[in-house]
Amino acid sequence: MVNKLSHPGQTVFEKIKRIDENKNEYWTARDISIVLEYSEYRHFKPVINRAKEACRNSGYQVSDHFEDILGMVSIGSGAEREIEDVKLSRYACYLIVQNADPAKEIVALGQTYF
Repeated sequence: MVNKLSHPGQTVFEKIKRIDENKNEYWTARDISIVLEYSEYRHFKPVINRAKEACRNSGYQVSDHFEDILGMVSIGSGAEREIEDVKLSRYACYLIVQNADPAKEIVALGQTYF
């Protein structure tokens, strides 16, 4: 997987969009959780789980839209460690914003974008 960010666009969702080695667009759950203003990733996991359930209930394969991956994060002095993350299709992001906290303005923007 090539972790290359796409060219910045108008919206924050375009700015965090990534392009893989096959030129497919995707987003990461950790990036989306930050944009959707979740204070900690662990608070965002239930949103991902509800989105996966909605995907399954819609007759789609969850694995086609939600791919567990390992990301790298700096922990100081140049060292890095692996962290769990999820590679999300546009449809997965749509399901996530449909299941996120509707009181947040950014969630409404995400619902419009995806």
